[in-house]
Amino acid sequence: KDGYDALQCKEAGEWDEWEWFYDHVEKVVIPNNKRLLDCCRKNGVEVTYGRIASLKKDGSDRSRVQSTVGWNDIYDSAKMVDELTPLEDEIVVNKTTDSVSLGTNYTQILHNMGIDTVIVTGVVTDQCVASTIRVLADQGFRVICPEDSCAAATQELHEAELRIMNVIYCTVLSTDETIQLIEEAAAQGTPAID
Repeated sequence: KDGYDALQCKEAGEWDEWEWFYDHVEKVVIPNNKRLLDCCRKNGVEVTYGRIASLKKDGSDRSRVQSTVGWNDIYDSAKMVDELTPLEDEIVVNKTTDSVSLGTNYTQILHNMGIDTVIVTGVVTDQCVASTIRVLADQGFRVICPEDSCAAATQELHEAELRIMNVIYCTVLSTDETIQLIEEAAAQGTPAID
């Protein structure tokens, strides 16, 4: 709520339009992602990260949708939320497109590690999350999207995008259901999730 984008919304008198998003991220998305990270790490599920980060100061390496004013020179500022910081041996992919798989070697990395199923979380649901899910599905991965570990600008956009993607591109579950799936697979010694 104290970041650049939030402050811009407040200065422009648009905070009411964005309050749900920031509250949802702070009170629901971050804590649920932390729970998922802890569960994955405990049960040997590989953790990877994708983040928007231009490689050039002028942002010319970014896709058209990403290379607008305000999105340039963010390599150094593309930091993870403190509670969700990657551990030493976890992969972080810097993406210049909405999808973490498009324009990066992320898909090859997953194939190299023998990963078949990917859990996708993050912000925003109807942009980067949806783009990543669709590309991964098209590339043959099974995808799970814990709905309460993601957020869009509004609850309506969030729910609409999840309805569109569910079943066709991914399986939409809750964070609790995803954790249960991971723990059950670990207890059986047969990881259903990579």
